[in-house]
Amino acid sequence: MKRVLLSLPICLIVGMAGQAAAQTAAKDNHDEIQQTTKAATVFREIMSAPDKGIPQGVLDKADCIAVFPSVLKAAFGFGGRGGRGVAACRNEGHWSAPAYLNIGGGSFGLQIGVESTDYIMLFMTSESAKSLLESKVKLGGSMSVAAGPVGREAAADTDAKFNAKILSYSRSKGLFAGVALEGAVIETADSDMKDVYGPNTTAREVLFGGVKPPDEVTAFAKTLGSYTTSAVSTSGTR
Repeated sequence: MKRVLLSLPICLIVGMAGQAAAQTAAKDNHDEIQQTTKAATVFREIMSAPDKGIPQGVLDKADCIAVFPSVLKAAFGFGGRGGRGVAACRNEGHWSAPAYLNIGGGSFGLQIGVESTDYIMLFMTSESAKSLLESKVKLGGSMSVAAGPVGREAAADTDAKFNAKILSYSRSKGLFAGVALEGAVIETADSDMKDVYGPNTTAREVLFGGVKPPDEVTAFAKTLGSYTTSAVSTSGTR
């Protein structure tokens, strides 16, 4: 094999190495591409459901939006949930590149079964948006979370729950509704971030630093942009 390589022109060897590296990179982020596509699909399906989506007035006030498709909830005495998702934040009049996240949590009680659920979270304040820059954040307590209102004409602006920093939703077995997610833990998916952006890119740079994402992972931001206004409320988040 070495003799064959030595007999090839150096430019051809370099070209072969570059092609192999490109194929490896494409393989490495294939999973992350699927993740952003799934998140975009979940959001689009929910917003397209007649009179069952997130109120437009609420959506347009969100600083950041995160979607976790197909989160598995399993319970056999002890309960737990776990899954992966993406988030984007408003940045200079458009939606940012996607940051990759994991979600997990637990519960205890007499329960049994396995269920797959889609979750959407709206981060309504600059403080909650900043929480996405932390390596790990637990929902509830100071990072208040409430079940979000559903319905195009929901009179949500005067609802007391809008004191919450995060509004959350779930879709399971076709039913979409607001859901309380206190106790859930969100953390940065470091391996996914590395696969897409390289080893030294931070969540801050991705969400608020104007990082240009690879074309293959832009589906989520484009979908958010098609359902929201370009208003920016995170000027103090960076």
